[in-house]
Amino acid sequence: MPGPARQGGTEIAAELARLVEIEHTGQPAHVAHLDGADGGLHALLAALGRPQDELAAVVVPMSTGPDPALDAAVRAAVASAPVRTVAAEPLGPHPLIAEALHDRLADAGLARADRIRMMTMVTAATGVIVATPGDATAVRQAEVTSVLLASRLAAPVFTASLADEAGMRAAGEQLRAAGAASVAVAPHLIGPEPESRLVPAAAAAVGAAHAGPLGAHPALARLAALRYVEALSLALSQ
Repeated sequence: MPGPARQGGTEIAAELARLVEIEHTGQPAHVAHLDGADGGLHALLAALGRPQDELAAVVVPMSTGPDPALDAAVRAAVASAPVRTVAAEPLGPHPLIAEALHDRLADAGLARADRIRMMTMVTAATGVIVATPGDATAVRQAEVTSVLLASRLAAPVFTASLADEAGMRAAGEQLRAAGAASVAVAPHLIGPEPESRLVPAAAAAVGAAHAGPLGAHPALARLAALRYVEALSLALSQ
């Protein structure tokens, strides 16, 4: 997990770890933070106590997409680990992220839960902004997920940075110019990220309702298990 332990984020990570461990990999899944002492990644890896020639752990970043600072921190932690460790790719972009975003919009009454049954929902948005933490690079990465989400919703989807109020406003204006009568904001984050606090204000700035963060969505657990298997297979083949 990025940053130090936070109560809400730790609960989300613990539930995702439980789902990964029980329903997917069958291997022990632990939660660690890049910052912190007792709950830190270095301390957790040291406690594993495996021989140096044996692969002890695969570190799967709890991130919806590439993040240069986070990726560098993970690589540094893996490089300095006291046991043999490899880093997996970030969770996204991936169709499973789009699935989770769709579900969170549906949970908030902002999208149809079923793409096949075209039921009428008065509150369903006709345009969506995928609001992501990070800079312009993060926005470009999140646009892949936005395209996948637009396909699921059969509605226009734009992408903007949560920290860029002008970018959020521009996305809202583009959606309305494209004919969207109502706009919703889909937070492109899991929940423990500091940027979570920016969501209500970002949505208010464009006159939009917003869904909740992805949280411990089962799709993220499936995706974490996939990243684990990919990294493990690559490590064992080398």
